[in-house]
Amino acid sequence: MKKIKYYYNTHTLRYEKLVTPLRVKLLRVFGFMATSLVTGGLIAWAVFRFVGSPGERLLQAENERLRYRFQDVDRQLDDLRAQMAELEKRDNNVYRSIFEARPLMDSARQEAFAQRAEVARVAKMDVSQLITSIHATMDKLRQRMKTQRKSYEELSVLVRNKEKLLAATPAIQPVSNKDLDRIASGYGVRIDPIYKTPKMHAGLDFTAPQGSPIYATADGRVTTAGNEGDGYGNHVVINHGYGYQTLYGHMVRVKVRRGQAVKRGAIIGYVGSTGKSTGPHCHYEVHKNGRKVDPIYFFYNDLTPQQFDALLKRAQASNQSLD
Repeated sequence: MKKIKYYYNTHTLRYEKLVTPLRVKLLRVFGFMATSLVTGGLIAWAVFRFVGSPGERLLQAENERLRYRFQDVDRQLDDLRAQMAELEKRDNNVYRSIFEARPLMDSARQEAFAQRAEVARVAKMDVSQLITSIHATMDKLRQRMKTQRKSYEELSVLVRNKEKLLAATPAIQPVSNKDLDRIASGYGVRIDPIYKTPKMHAGLDFTAPQGSPIYATADGRVTTAGNEGDGYGNHVVINHGYGYQTLYGHMVRVKVRRGQAVKRGAIIGYVGSTGKSTGPHCHYEVHKNGRKVDPIYFFYNDLTPQQFDALLKRAQASNQSLD
């Protein structure tokens, strides 16, 4: 039931029912609505000013998520750049130091054109598409790097084995022979100095004063050091691995012992005339897989092409051997 209000009329001296005019009611309603609108506006302004709109909050959340994703992508790119730097360093240390620098290949130029095309394509992408494209590119790059790394690792093994092979391959003369006049007899059929009959001479004879140093011609391990009564007198045999062995005969004194590891250029003994010999010299043989080969083709480390040609002519002369 609606509550009825009364007021005391001083003119009529009695209580009368209070009736609010329509104009007053409209003013009150307008005032309330105006106050509500102003208050609502102030509240909305404060919320948008200090809290942000729902759309802005969504954008902020999206930006934060993208920021974290970009940071993750940047870290991955840093890792990839570091790996690429390592591969480039290995490439420079392997290819460019061993095989010398090579000209830029066509594939590298094509890759540069492809990169420019990729930049133009990426410029038209939105953020989400850009991130997806970056991840796809990184996946491809990882796969290429994995393949390239495996290739470099195989190459490194080959290089290490090649270095060992080169160190184990006879490559210098066993005695000092700068003037190229110490070869007295070469590889091939020669006149035996004792029996005066043609006989296969399976090595080179280097004449030198007794006591001259004899050098190991490659890295290896000594398997024979001494006189075994086989005509070589005091001699040394070195096993170099990879199927190579060398023999140094007729020493006056052996410096190394059996089982000793030696390096190319190490003194292993001294020139003499022990065993079946007619004068001080070093009889030098090279064996490859158990077969005696011509040592003249294993002096590539200490001879120029002209010197090798002169030495080859001396070694091919048909003469008498010294053992």
